[in-house]
Amino acid sequence: MAVPIAVLDCDLLLYGRGHRTLDRFKLEDVTDEYLVSTYGFPRQFICYLVDLLGATLSRPTQRSRAISPETQILAALGFYTSGSFQTRMGDAIGISQASMSRCVANVTEALVERASQFIHFPKDEATVQTLKDDFYGLAGMPGVLGVVDCTHVAIKAPNAEDLSYVNRKGLHSLNCLMVCDSRGVLLSAETHWPGSLPDCTVLEQAALTSQFETELHKDGWLLGDSSFLLRTWLMTPLHIPETPAEYRYNMAHSATHNVIERTFRTIRSRFRCLDGSKGTLQYSPEKSSHIILACCVLHNISLQHGLDVWSAPATGHMEQSEEEYEQMESVDSEACRVRQELLLTHFS
Repeated sequence: MAVPIAVLDCDLLLYGRGHRTLDRFKLEDVTDEYLVSTYGFPRQFICYLVDLLGATLSRPTQRSRAISPETQILAALGFYTSGSFQTRMGDAIGISQASMSRCVANVTEALVERASQFIHFPKDEATVQTLKDDFYGLAGMPGVLGVVDCTHVAIKAPNAEDLSYVNRKGLHSLNCLMVCDSRGVLLSAETHWPGSLPDCTVLEQAALTSQFETELHKDGWLLGDSSFLLRTWLMTPLHIPETPAEYRYNMAHSATHNVIERTFRTIRSRFRCLDGSKGTLQYSPEKSSHIILACCVLHNISLQHGLDVWSAPATGHMEQSEEEYEQMESVDSEACRVRQELLLTHFS
């Protein structure tokens, strides 16, 4: 006699008929407080992501119960903001840890595909001038188009032979080069550089350098700390200030550059998967780089939605710099001339 083969519902086996999953109720059924405490963001923000990513996440499937875009986004946000695939998060949305991992991968790639839409330098003259004016209002530093720095994010060891990701502290990491505006909005984010590379080498090889040397440095510059070389489009502090004008320049530079340090703290506080408190990112360097970039996209979207309160420093291991850098001395005479003219014109 033929024995019928039943198609089993994994959620039913795991949780029973009475289990309430987010595929079975709408966001309106829960409070904003619950959404913020569990997934890090309020309803309006999550609904925006569903509209933005829904078509990409609604891929054809042969499964009888495909996971909805809404649930995929909640699963990913839960991981980004908690850094954990623990049972509590899976129970909250009614899917397994394996499904959680697939959801994070799907949402991450969807966000990375849209990175250039949300992370870019302004193009029109009016917006560029507003960018400069906002920076000038911080500490009187003129011509600033952004502040640049690197930060390390810990990852698992790719393999025993690959030492390129081992930083100066002996940890495996990605060295991420970022630029932000005066509000902490990211204007550039390169998240794939191996942790063994010093900041100055990352910048030398970065797309950012090519971009500024060919397009954006005509009427302004970035501010970088002493781990970078002085360039015509990158103003660094003076190693040993001697005159009152040089001291004023260094003070204005430091106060303005501090914006990106605060931005790093905000990102790691909001996205705990990056701060090391739950351990390293357990992915390949490429996938880890994509997760970092996805968090950068979400950071900018959150600022667009008014979620721009500066966060307090978090306890973790995502640090502004892994290296005890030496003062970089520029041999670019034109860059030295530009900085000297800036000193005489604005700080004397």
